[in-house]
Amino acid sequence: MPALLKEEIINVEQIAPGIFKMVIFSPYTAENAKPGQFVNIKCKEGLDAYLRRPISICEINRDEKTITIVFQVKGKGTKFLSEKKTGDIIDMIAPLGWGTFSLEPVENAVIVGGGIGIFPLYELSRSLKSKCSDITVILGFRNKELTVMEKEFESAASRLLIATDDGSYGVRGFTTDILEDILKEGKKDMIYACGPLPMLKKVARIAEKYGVNCEISLEERMGCGIGACLVCACKTKYGDDWEHSHVCYNGPVFNSREVIFDD
Repeated sequence: MPALLKEEIINVEQIAPGIFKMVIFSPYTAENAKPGQFVNIKCKEGLDAYLRRPISICEINRDEKTITIVFQVKGKGTKFLSEKKTGDIIDMIAPLGWGTFSLEPVENAVIVGGGIGIFPLYELSRSLKSKCSDITVILGFRNKELTVMEKEFESAASRLLIATDDGSYGVRGFTTDILEDILKEGKKDMIYACGPLPMLKKVARIAEKYGVNCEISLEERMGCGIGACLVCACKTKYGDDWEHSHVCYNGPVFNSREVIFDD
């Protein structure tokens, strides 16, 4: 169950232009969180940035009773959050999201992340390491300057492949092109993905084409984070029809076959 918490920031650092890593001492969250869940943070007191900001949990350290979040400054709220210091107290609701990544043992898994969508995939990679014989991780970034967490993913994966839009690092192109090439090599048992909606849409189509099970973590703007405000609605299949599900409550992780992508 999610709880309203006031926790201490253990460390905060900038790891790339506009991208910050924050370690938070939170025994309750560290004990209860699962890969794919998120926290909803109050970035500042008062009228400025009064809505909480949803941020994926990047790493769970149960021994040290900490969680790590990584976020990109995109507006007023995340700008305030980036200015927090070690020792500051942070107000958050955590852990959130009922739809989490499944951690059933599989032989061969592929993890695909794009941009800030890579962050919830790190804890997933760590959690799958002892359950999978082979884990291929594909990460996509705009350029070399924004390439982050390479060493972390290398330690959690059997193979790490990086793509950049401009070709300044790794392979020039898209993660989905690499994914299709990998699926042509041989049968994979599971695909996990998080990133921009166009990327997820293509990942879902590739997974269906090759008959591979696929779970995707959706990124949507949220208000409450608990399913009350209904802002983060998405279309999902319901029998022969469809219904509105909510990313914060029913997700953020869905089976890719359940999600209806509007063309």
